Amino acid sequence: MRLGIAALALLAAACTTEPGPGTPRTVGSVDLQRYAGTWHEVARFPTSFQDNARLRCEGVTATYTLRSDGKLEVVNRCRNALDNGREKVANGVAYSAAPTNDRLRVSFFWPFYGDYWVIGLDPDYRWAVVGAPDRDYLWILSRDAAMSTADYTTAVAIARREGFDVSRLRRSAP
Repeated sequence: MRLGIAALALLAAACTTEPGPGTPRTVGSVDLQRYAGTWHEVARFPTSFQDNARLRCEGVTATYTLRSDGKLEVVNRCRNALDNGREKVANGVAYSAAPTNDRLRVSFFWPFYGDYWVIGLDPDYRWAVVGAPDRDYLWILSRDAAMSTADYTTAVAIARREGFDVSRLRRSAP
């Protein structure tokens, strides 16, 4: 019994990503009530779940709704350019992995979670830069479908400063 509990504790620790000396810095604090709502994807690193032989996501949005238990309901939508623009929807849940809410864990398929770290955020919550600590994933999000050149340049500079290979960024089709 003790061995089983110890194994579960080790497994839980292995599944949690904590910031270390080589990880990107996060924004320090995110007000989840202000973060909630719909975001438009402006740019992203290509990912297997958005870009593959049968799927090319365009017009991507992510809608976050604060739940009474403090978690976030997540609804991602896109139009599949490889399937006559048919809508693809993914429903998930996110929870804060830090008291400051700038490091979230998101799951679209329990029990698997991905890291969603807010590394850049406009003071008025007009745009955000979100990445993973291993720098394999990166998204630039905006409250509006279009983002000003100045804001986009600032967002890309934040990603570059935090060690992301911004040459991998692809502008998203509206």
